[in-house]
Amino acid sequence: MSTGSTSTARRGPGAKSAERRRSIIDAAHAVFAERGYNAGSFQAVADRVGMSQTGLLHYFPAKSDLLLAVLQRRDEVSTAAVDPTAGFAESVLLKARANERIPGVIQLYAVLSGESTTEGHPARAYFTTRFDRLRTGTAAELRALQADGLLGGSVDVAIAAASLAALWDGLQLQWLLAPGEVDVVACLRDYLDGLFARP
Repeated sequence: MSTGSTSTARRGPGAKSAERRRSIIDAAHAVFAERGYNAGSFQAVADRVGMSQTGLLHYFPAKSDLLLAVLQRRDEVSTAAVDPTAGFAESVLLKARANERIPGVIQLYAVLSGESTTEGHPARAYFTTRFDRLRTGTAAELRALQADGLLGGSVDVAIAAASLAALWDGLQLQWLLAPGEVDVVACLRDYLDGLFARP
């Protein structure tokens, strides 16, 4: 098989469709980051990628599908902002700092997380899974630090993990309502300093 044929096979309709879908998600992420939840419309996203709303619906039949894809993209952006060599506390603070650059997406997250508590909401599974994964992953990291003697043995890692997630989301909500009065990073740093303080 020639090189040209291999290239064509690798970039067939499926690959082009995946690329198009990714470009729509990136555009939607940018739209919501700039305009927020209410002003971030399907039309604004369609305009940014140069297609009609009908074309957009081919990839995302419902607005909720696109919103969830944006939240998943937000998780990727947040993770990419962290140096792989960073420690636990530094990673948390770097992610929090990255979130400050996308207030509209954080607003989207805050709105949907609250709405997801309603039975049958399309975002319920996403948030249930996300919080479960977050609590489990954070507890595992804290447990490893505890085993290395970097975290006090009296700390209940499961409680600390759930508390950190709750604190972070609560701080972001306060920051959205009063951005000049609440410093999410400073508050998280204070909590983490207390968590890791040795008796």
